[in-house]
Amino acid sequence: MTNITIYTMDSNLIFGIRPVAEAVEAGRQIEKLYIRKGAEGPLMQELKDLCMRHRLRWQEVPVEKLNRLTRGNHQGVVAQTAAIAYVELADILERVPEDETPLVVVFDGVTDVRNFGAIARSAECAGAHGLIVPLKNSAPVNAEAIRSSAGALTTIPVCRVGSVRNTLRQLQTEGFQVAAATEKSRKLLYDADFRRPTAIVMGAEDTGVSREVLKLCDEQLAIPMIGRIESLNVSAAAAVMLFEAVRQRIGE
Repeated sequence: MTNITIYTMDSNLIFGIRPVAEAVEAGRQIEKLYIRKGAEGPLMQELKDLCMRHRLRWQEVPVEKLNRLTRGNHQGVVAQTAAIAYVELADILERVPEDETPLVVVFDGVTDVRNFGAIARSAECAGAHGLIVPLKNSAPVNAEAIRSSAGALTTIPVCRVGSVRNTLRQLQTEGFQVAAATEKSRKLLYDADFRRPTAIVMGAEDTGVSREVLKLCDEQLAIPMIGRIESLNVSAAAAVMLFEAVRQRIGE
């Protein structure tokens, strides 16, 4: 049986048991892995064992979803590879020029691709040094995200982490203040000092920054609202936070 590997600009798909296994073994960065519900057999079990060794999670889905992703002979397996090359947190910190103050954006549950891309665009325009995203419960960095970012995701470093909370603790040990955008705070973002090394945390579109993450933040900052709608879209809120940091830093 001939296995086919297919890549598309839109989704970077690989399908078929052996091509997916080869991609995992080669260290390709897998964004999403879908396996047909109830799929069995020795080759499928080998693939699952391989994924477990590489700490790669998969999602079991109906065959109809796989058929929508590709018309090829997927054998019950479709993988979506990352559209960018991820970096380590240490790489982001080491790349900060000596004459600049570090600024990073941390995502806590932002799952909408267009919001993710828009935030990346604002971050790049504001001179942020990197983006930090969780392995789980985060928007995929795919072609749509890159388009939404106007290409920013191809230039700004992106780091994927297993635990947002542990990463924030690490950043704090490196001298960062962690500032969360939340409408639940009485302190306005204009009262914070963004001239310090800063990690700005942006939360989920519907629930905001999680309670567990908020507890770790040095600053919980609100954006003042005058109109009837109580909150901004997360990408708009991120832009406000980022450019307040820009305003303070260029005014030094």
